[in-house]
Amino acid sequence: MVIRALLAAALGVAGALHFTGAAQAQAWPTKQPIKVVVPFPAGGPTDGMARIVSDRLGTVLGQSIVIENRGGGAGGSVGAKFVAGSDPDGYTILLTPGGSLTTGPAVHKNIGYDPVKVFVPVAQVMETPLIIAVHADLPVKSMAELVAYAKANPGKVSWGSQGFGVAPHLLLELFKLESKASFTHVPYRGTAPMLIAAVAGEVQVVADPMTTILPHIQSGKLRAIAIAGPTRTDRLPGVPTTGEQGYPKINSPFWLGVVAPAGTPADIVTKLNAAFREALNDPATKQRLANAGAEIKIGTPGDFEKMLDRELKLWTGVVNDAKITVE
Repeated sequence: MVIRALLAAALGVAGALHFTGAAQAQAWPTKQPIKVVVPFPAGGPTDGMARIVSDRLGTVLGQSIVIENRGGGAGGSVGAKFVAGSDPDGYTILLTPGGSLTTGPAVHKNIGYDPVKVFVPVAQVMETPLIIAVHADLPVKSMAELVAYAKANPGKVSWGSQGFGVAPHLLLELFKLESKASFTHVPYRGTAPMLIAAVAGEVQVVADPMTTILPHIQSGKLRAIAIAGPTRTDRLPGVPTTGEQGYPKINSPFWLGVVAPAGTPADIVTKLNAAFREALNDPATKQRLANAGAEIKIGTPGDFEKMLDRELKLWTGVVNDAKITVE
């Protein structure tokens, strides 16, 4: 009798917890604010895109949206770990490029979390071309000329990135494997200091999203030599893709996606996906993103999960082939 009573009580508690979780998912969102964590400093491409999207997202959900910049760590791991440890209730989510979900974990084996286990995918939301550009004084105008110059000047051509282990860094490592050319990697703490260094000539080559690098190209301080993506862009119609120049594997558009803490109810994930979809379908939001050089790209949580799996395998392979070790 005692055992039956204990079992009944346990089942009752489990049922109550299940009911509570289901009720919370059904009612979401009912409290404010919803926190969108950006794992990089303010002023970069991730922050800018997050603010454009969040302006409309708050209207769609009828809740206030707070952007919280938590920069630092390997590939944005500080912000990622904060979200991973947050309550899985849909009120704290991560809007991030691949740094904290794919490239960072590929490089840093002790990053402190497994992105596959601690997050549930919500959606990829957008992408923008990654532009490979050189300082205006560097006498190269194509990938072939860059490779030739680097081989003629071994160890003297520096390539800046937004940080050790971010996607543009690993793109450089892949390019080194493909071209057999030598470049000195110089990591910075984010996009802004990297671009300042590039414009000043402290580094000769960078790869950066069009949303932030285009003004420096238009000013003539930097020269675009390739689009590291599958197609050319209308903003720089005369700049060929890396594939057109003989490097089809150097293909890595800058993308942003949203994840929530593991354990977030499926109903809430579905609602978040729908909310982002509706926000991105707003004509004014579409125009603001287009003006910034971003293309809306949103699918299902399952689509995003498959994309993350592909990217994690790709960059893990590059890390292994290039024998990259944590500095």
